[in-house]
Amino acid sequence: MCISVRARMGIAYPYGYNRLMRLLFVADGRSPISQNWIRYFAERGDEVFLASTFQCDLDFPVKKLEFTPVAFSSVKRQASHPGSASSRTLGLRTLIRQWLGPLTISRSAPKLAAFIKEVQPDLVHALRVPYEGMLAAAALGDSSVPFLASIWGNDFTLHAPSTPLMGAQTRRVMKRVTALHADCERDIRLARQWGLGEEKLTLVTPGNGGIRSDVFYPPAELVKNPVIINPRGFRAYVRNEAYFKSIPLVLAKRPDAKFIFSSMQGEAQAVQWTKELQIEHAVELLAPVSYNEMGEVFRGAQIVVSPSIHDGTPNSLIEGMACGCFPIAGDLESIREWIVPGQNGLLVNPNDPQAIADAILLGLKREDLRRNAAGLNAKIISARAEYQTNMKRVVGFYRSIM
Repeated sequence: MCISVRARMGIAYPYGYNRLMRLLFVADGRSPISQNWIRYFAERGDEVFLASTFQCDLDFPVKKLEFTPVAFSSVKRQASHPGSASSRTLGLRTLIRQWLGPLTISRSAPKLAAFIKEVQPDLVHALRVPYEGMLAAAALGDSSVPFLASIWGNDFTLHAPSTPLMGAQTRRVMKRVTALHADCERDIRLARQWGLGEEKLTLVTPGNGGIRSDVFYPPAELVKNPVIINPRGFRAYVRNEAYFKSIPLVLAKRPDAKFIFSSMQGEAQAVQWTKELQIEHAVELLAPVSYNEMGEVFRGAQIVVSPSIHDGTPNSLIEGMACGCFPIAGDLESIREWIVPGQNGLLVNPNDPQAIADAILLGLKREDLRRNAAGLNAKIISARAEYQTNMKRVVGFYRSIM
C-alpha cells in the first residue's frame, strides 16, 4: 500500500479515495469554469488554496485566496465575466499579452513560489496554460511537488503559436508537468507535439468539470418559439460579426425569429451592428447572467450557436445541449468529438454569414431533427459530461498523480 507521510502534520495515511487532499489551484478566480471545478473540492472538504491571477470574489470557502497577477492582469479592466471585455480592444489586449505577457512571468513567479512553500500542497493544479500554467511552471522550478495543468480550448491553437515566447513558455509547461488534463482528445494529441512526454498521465473531461444536472436539464416539452441564443460573449476567436450579419438573412425567411446574446448588454459594437443591420426588433442583448440562471435561459431557446474559430469543448455549448438546444457550431476537429453533423447538430464555416443563416433556418424548420438531436445529446451528456461522475474520476486522477 502506498503511504503518504506528511511531515508537517506528523502523521501517515494511505492514498485512499476518502483521504482529503491539500490542493493549490492557480487560476483565473473570476471564471465560472474555474469556480465550478474548484468548488467540488472545497465542498468535498479538501484543503483548498487558490492563487488567482485576477482579483475575484468566491461564493464558497477556501483556506486562503492569494492574488497573484501575471501578464498585466492587475491592470486589465475587471469585467463581471472574463469574456465580456469590449470588442474594440479585445484584439489589441490579446496581442499585447501574447508578445509581452511572457516577459512578466519571471517577475510574478517569486510570489507564487512563496505561496507554494507556505501551503506545501499535495498537488499544484494550473487551470489553463497561458498564463497560469506558465506562472506555476516557473514558480515550481525543479521542485518535486506534483504539477497538473489543464488545457483550455485555444491554448494550443491560438496562443502557443502566436509568438516565439508563447511557444517557448508552452513547451516549458509541457516539459514540467507531471500530468495533463484537456477537454478534448485533440488537445492531448497537440500536447505531444508541444513536448508532452508519452509517459505522462492524461485525462480528458470537460474543463469546468462537467454538466450539473440540477442546473442544466431539458424542458418538459420541446420549445415552440423560434429563439436562437449565442452564449459566447465577445472573444477574439468568436466570429460575432459574421453571426450578426447572418441575422437579416434568417429574418428574411423567418421574421418571427428572436436572437439572444449573452453578456453583450451595453456593448457598443453589438449595439452598432444591430442598428446598421436594422435588426433591433429581433435582438436582445443580455447582461451577464449567473451560472445558476443560465440553464433557464437555455431552456427558452430552440437553437444554441457557437461561431468560433478556436475551441476545445465549449462549456456553454454543451450546457445548451444539456438543456435541449439544437447546437450549431464552427466546424472544428474538437467539436466533431461531440457533434455529428446532421444527427445531433450542425457544423458551419463561422466566417460565412450565409452558411450560419442556412444552418439556423434548417434547425428552425426541422422539428424532427431538433427532437432527435435533443434525445441523442441527452444521452451524450449523461455518458460523457455528468459533473459528479466526472469529478470522481478527477479525484482518482489526482491520486494517481500523487
